[in-house]
Amino acid sequence: MRRARRKKAFTLLEILLVVGILALLAAFVVPNLMQRGRQAKIKIAETAIGGNGPLCQALDQYMFDVGQYPDTDEGLKALYEIPSSIDEEEEGEIWKGPYLKGDPEALRDPWNQEYNYKCPGDVNEDGFDLWSNGPDTKEGTDDDIKNWREK
Repeated sequence: MRRARRKKAFTLLEILLVVGILALLAAFVVPNLMQRGRQAKIKIAETAIGGNGPLCQALDQYMFDVGQYPDTDEGLKALYEIPSSIDEEEEGEIWKGPYLKGDPEALRDPWNQEYNYKCPGDVNEDGFDLWSNGPDTKEGTDDDIKNWREK
């Protein structure tokens, strides 16, 4: 008698075992990766508004040229466009901007929200308050990212 040739293939049990192991690995890895993405966005916002960040440096350069920070109404847009508070006669002499490259509408935090700016600041009375609403995009919560330290 001839022996029937047996085809080599994976059994259902072997496939289920591999799928189960992959699902278990994914259960540990995916949340960790998601947390890393959140941490990266927070770090980007902290860097942007920190003392050596591009926004603070641009505001400091504006202050050196104009003699004061843009007020709250002028906001961060004053880094791109000559504010109305500067006379036409003085605009080429004191305002030497734009102080940032790009489009003012593109100036957003990693959660696609506008940065908040207030001058004179409530906390930094001699300067400005600059902050992002953070991951939850709600102002005044614990996850806000600010250019000052809480006391």
